[in-house]
Amino acid sequence: MLHQTPLAANPAPHDTATDQGVVLVVDDDLAVREGLAELLLSVGLVPKCFATTRELLGSGALEQPGCLVLDVRLPGSSGLDLQQRLAAGGNAKPIVFLTGHGDIPMTVQAMKAGAVDFLTKPVRDQALLDAVATALERDRSQRERAQVARCNSELYETLTPRERDVLAHVVRGRLNKQVAYDLGISEVTVKLHRSNGLRKMRVTTVGALIRTWETLPEHLRGVETRLPA
Repeated sequence: MLHQTPLAANPAPHDTATDQGVVLVVDDDLAVREGLAELLLSVGLVPKCFATTRELLGSGALEQPGCLVLDVRLPGSSGLDLQQRLAAGGNAKPIVFLTGHGDIPMTVQAMKAGAVDFLTKPVRDQALLDAVATALERDRSQRERAQVARCNSELYETLTPRERDVLAHVVRGRLNKQVAYDLGISEVTVKLHRSNGLRKMRVTTVGALIRTWETLPEHLRGVETRLPA
């Protein structure tokens, strides 16, 4: 990778930046950071560069939409350590590993843990940009799914306990009369709670309800597993 003009460690976003997210670059080699920043800026992306994982963690940048371009071997905590830390904390930010010290076991570990790609220096510019594009698209999709889950969770919270019970049976394919028997209530009452529940979840069909239900966090959907078979 060629780099000719030194750049600041953390270039400021410019007018062509979009909401696609920031590319967080972590590499202890200043020349590599400058080269990567120049390359990313040349295609309209917004890089933020750090020399260590500690520096990155202290910056608050991980809360921003985007992805990581991460060296494996770094002073202090390694890139693989950071990947594990983020996963344990529920942060699924996509990672592209870029390293001059990779090996097959290291690659396998990183990819099994969800890395987008594992590239070895020197890397072709287009190969890196393709990997970053994939990572940013994954981040966008993850954020969209998370937003849908939040919205549907808020709708779920408006349900009464009985409406939740009824809908949990409905998504399992139970008929109204079966739900009535399982819950010890009348079929008319089941129909009422089912109708109210569908309205509150903003769906009109069982198929739409099932799709919505599947977006809910597991601790909300978990009620389904506690119901009678």
